[in-house]
Parts: sequence; C-alpha cells; structure tokens
Amino acid sequence: MVFPEYRPRRMRRNATLRAMIRETRLSAEQLVLPVFVQPGRGRREAIASMPGVCRLTVDELVKEARACLQCGLRALILFGLPEKKDALGSGAYAKNGIVQQALRALKDKVPEMLLITDVCLCEYTDHGHCGCLHGREVDNDATLELLARTALSHAEAGADMVAPSDMMDGRVAEIRSTLDEAGLYQVPIMSYAVKYASAFYGPFRDAADSTPQFGDRRAYQMDPANSREALREATLDVEEGADILMVKPALSSLDIIRQVRDEFDLPVAAYQVSGEYAMIKAAAANGWIDEARVMAESLLAIRRAGADIIISYFAKDMARALGEKA
Repeated sequence: MVFPEYRPRRMRRNATLRAMIRETRLSAEQLVLPVFVQPGRGRREAIASMPGVCRLTVDELVKEARACLQCGLRALILFGLPEKKDALGSGAYAKNGIVQQALRALKDKVPEMLLITDVCLCEYTDHGHCGCLHGREVDNDATLELLARTALSHAEAGADMVAPSDMMDGRVAEIRSTLDEAGLYQVPIMSYAVKYASAFYGPFRDAADSTPQFGDRRAYQMDPANSREALREATLDVEEGADILMVKPALSSLDIIRQVRDEFDLPVAAYQVSGEYAMIKAAAANGWIDEARVMAESLLAIRRAGADIIISYFAKDMARALGEKA
C-alpha cells in the first residue's frame, strides 16, 4: 500500500473512527493497586516521595478497598510494615502479622476484592535484605522455607493469590509444594519472574522502610542489561509451577514484556513501579506534562507491549477515569 492509493489519515478523522479501530484497550479489570498496611488504627500517613499514596492502618485500608470497588477496581496487592523487625523477618509469617490481619479484615468487610500478597522478607528484616543472611550474603536455600511459610500464612489468612518477589532460586517450587501439601492447590502464584535491580524502586523503599542496611540487591535481582537471562528466569518459574509471570519495572522493560508474552502462554503481569509513578507526579506538579494523559498513555504502552495485568499506583485513578468514559 502506497500513497496516494492508501491514506491512513482517513481513519483518524474523528474520535468515533479512531475508537472503532483501536488495537489496544485498557479496562479496570486489568489493574491492581499496591497498598501499604501498617499497625495502629485510624492513620493514613502520606508518603512524601509518592504523592497521593499513603501507609494505611487496617481500618483505613478497608475504607480504601471500598472506595476502589466503587471505581470499578477489584484487585489489591498488599505490602506490610511490621511493628518490629528481626534478622529472620519473622513478622512476614507471623500468624497475627500485619498482612495477615489485613487479609482477615478485608475478607470479612470487602469480600468482593481480589487480594494478592507480596511474598518477601525485605520489609521485615532488620538488615533490609530479601532473605536470611549467612555472614553478609543472602542464604538462598535457607530463605526458601521462610518464603514458603510466609506464602502459606497469607493463603491461610485469606489471600487469593501470592506473589513472591524475593528472586531466590527455587522459591516458586518451594511455595507451590507447601501450598499443595496444605490443601491450598487453588491459590495461584504470580511470580516476579523477571525483576531487575532497578534504580526506579527508590520511593518504594522509602514507603516500606526496606532499604538494605549494607550492600545492595544486585546479587539476586537481575542485571537490567540482560534479556536472554530474563527468558531463562521465566522458564524456571514456569517449570516450577507459576501461574502468572511478572516483569518489573514496566516502562524500562517493555521489550522484555513483549519477549515474555511471545515466549510463554501464561498470563503476563507488569509492575509500573514507584519511581515511574513518582516521575510522572513530579513532572505534572511542575506543569510540564498533562498527568491524566501521561498516566493513560504509559499504562496503554504496558498493555500494548503484552501485559495482561498491570500493577500500578495509578490503578485507582485510571479505573475512575475509565468509568467516567463509559
């Protein structure tokens, strides 16, 4: 097809034509909102580096979940902030841990909401790493049991899905076998299959108070330069029993989302992380961009790359905007 026989502008002349042939669409059902839950009651603590995002006590989280439902948003992923931290991150798998309390309250008060839990130890360890230590290194194999205990405690408290984000080798298989042995074979695993050691995580570590006290996480999270390794990591998780494969971060990994989508027939999730959110918020606050349009365009790009599910701090705002359009 060549000009003048083919004139692509003919199909862009008005909004109805453009909508009719739109190839990629967003819906609220594809979105998941990350939430931070903290001890106490009646408190919403603003996170300075993430405007519009708060740490919530359980009662406030219940209110937030109800507000999300009203916007058409039906899925949350929970991150916990414990009262105390220790070397083994015991608050992550405590029967009455903060995430476990939140799960029980949400299941009781907002049963329609799909509840996903982040399975990791970094928010719960006093050293800030994602597993237990042997000297100054994370002990991969010793950490697996603790991660499985965490996933099991979440599922028993009401989690609909667990999402291990630690990047320990073998953790999906360990979690799957632990859940199955407990009769919880219906609980799916959304694996952080491709998680890069990214500079975009800074605001999250502020929100969750999870910055490592020494070193960094590059010995277990992936090198952002690698794409073939991403497919190897995802292949391992598929073989170990993952139900959904996640890529994180999203906008700097659109090529990886597409590769994972093309290589595997499982659902693909992508996490638009805290730094991505914060940059858009900061630029909008300075009047440099149109926040609503950039929010929508960035999420659409993640969908176009191949993500079936998008985890984003914009999820509630985007769901509201989609509802207003309907």
